[in-house]
Amino acid sequence: MNAFERGLARYLDEGALAFLRTVKVGVIGAGGLGSNCAMHLVRSGFADLILADPDTVEPSNLNRQHFTLAQVGRPKALALRDNLLAVNPDARIEAHVRAVDADGMAELFGSCRAVVEAVDDARTKKLVVETLLPAGRLVVGASGLGGAGVTERMRVSRPLPNLVLVGDLTTPCDAATPPLSPGVGMAAAMQADAVLHHFLTIYKEKKP
Repeated sequence: MNAFERGLARYLDEGALAFLRTVKVGVIGAGGLGSNCAMHLVRSGFADLILADPDTVEPSNLNRQHFTLAQVGRPKALALRDNLLAVNPDARIEAHVRAVDADGMAELFGSCRAVVEAVDDARTKKLVVETLLPAGRLVVGASGLGGAGVTERMRVSRPLPNLVLVGDLTTPCDAATPPLSPGVGMAAAMQADAVLHHFLTIYKEKKP
């Protein structure tokens, strides 16, 4: 164990940590949801992540995304990988600077036990569910997280056993309700919590 993992072992037993390290999680999108959710996952003990995002860090991202001013202009997937490794240098972070299409979905994320959908594009959201849910993957998405004062609206829904959605499922991110750090960060934390709870439950059920 490195220093980070020894510190985390104060809160999760070594068996749970060893189990979480074996769980590969995909994060599609490294923006407000994906960057914050990935950081929560690594801080919770997950150490095998696959990231994919085609974009670069822009100044307008810094109000809600887990990047720094010094990373402006860098590919988001690579910058996020560096930030995650700064927390746990022994994590296995596979970063892809690319969009995810129908062909790449199974190729990149077929080995993952869970996939976090963290994109804005409705077609990609649909593709994630149609491709990965039938394969038995846990899919965690988000919708409806714009504006301020979102705490009372946020909820978790499970329309299918392996499909979790967070947010109010209604409020868009637009001029009237822009994407702001508290709401986006809260949704990202809820996504990470859904993944963590799912696999800790599996661990506890299998534990002798």
